[in-house]
Amino acid sequence: MDLSRLSTDALASFAVFADHLNFTRAAEELHISQPALHVKVQKLADTLGRPLYTRHGRRLALTPAGEAAARFARDLDARVASFLADLHGVSSRVPTLAAGEGAYLYLLGGVVRPGIKLINGDRPRTLAAVRTGRADVGVAVLDVLPADLTTTVLATYPQVLVMPEGHPLADAPALTLADLTGAALIVPPPAGPHRVALERALRAAGVPWSVAVEAEGWPLMLHFVALGVGLAVVNGCVAPSPGLVAREIIDLPAVPYHALHLPSRADDPLVTDLLSAVRAELRSHRCASRSPSTSPRRPNGSGAS
Repeated sequence: MDLSRLSTDALASFAVFADHLNFTRAAEELHISQPALHVKVQKLADTLGRPLYTRHGRRLALTPAGEAAARFARDLDARVASFLADLHGVSSRVPTLAAGEGAYLYLLGGVVRPGIKLINGDRPRTLAAVRTGRADVGVAVLDVLPADLTTTVLATYPQVLVMPEGHPLADAPALTLADLTGAALIVPPPAGPHRVALERALRAAGVPWSVAVEAEGWPLMLHFVALGVGLAVVNGCVAPSPGLVAREIIDLPAVPYHALHLPSRADDPLVTDLLSAVRAELRSHRCASRSPSTSPRRPNGSGAS
């Protein structure tokens, strides 16, 4: 491999492509044509001697070499920016946090402030943002801990059934899956981790149920519950809307939120300061969290963000 052929321009362009995993949107951000971006990415792959992304139907995903290339590109860009900032006596480092909609809405509100860059994405996008160096810290629900990242349990919440205050099940202090027999449930679209895990648990318990409506995201699910469309199973950190109540489902596994970052950045102030802010916010959070050591069983993937 001739490293003298390694183009910093191609690296910078690839980092933008890695953000979007979409040639059209990346080319628009770079203000170049899509074919030109294709050429840059292919030349970089040829120079490195490794494929940088794979295609699964219409979806693109970075290879391990692609993640490493994007991480190197961002590190190089940060070093150049830091050098120029030091030269001119200004600060250039801005911490970046990646998390899903639910985490931002119900857990991390106090962390969101000027001076912190935010990335909103589902679990795969949050993991990719941390792996490629786009985010300093990620927060996500993890059922399988990634071997290449450092993870820390932040809080663990039960799963709860949300219903109108006047619903018959609202009188119970806690519920079991059997209590959902015949219920019309508001659920996420198929194939999502929460939907898959819930369907698996209901099937294992022999509980018949029906889909009231499919909805993406906790806020829309709560909205439909308030309209009387059906009931919803959500993570225990989700605060019910006025007129609604939540009751724990004791035979569903608890849901753990993890913080994650690259192992090589354990002592980086951008990482440590952001982790401290996240932990402080969760310590002051009003949601009741289970200690991970007292959770009834290992989570199996429920909870999307």
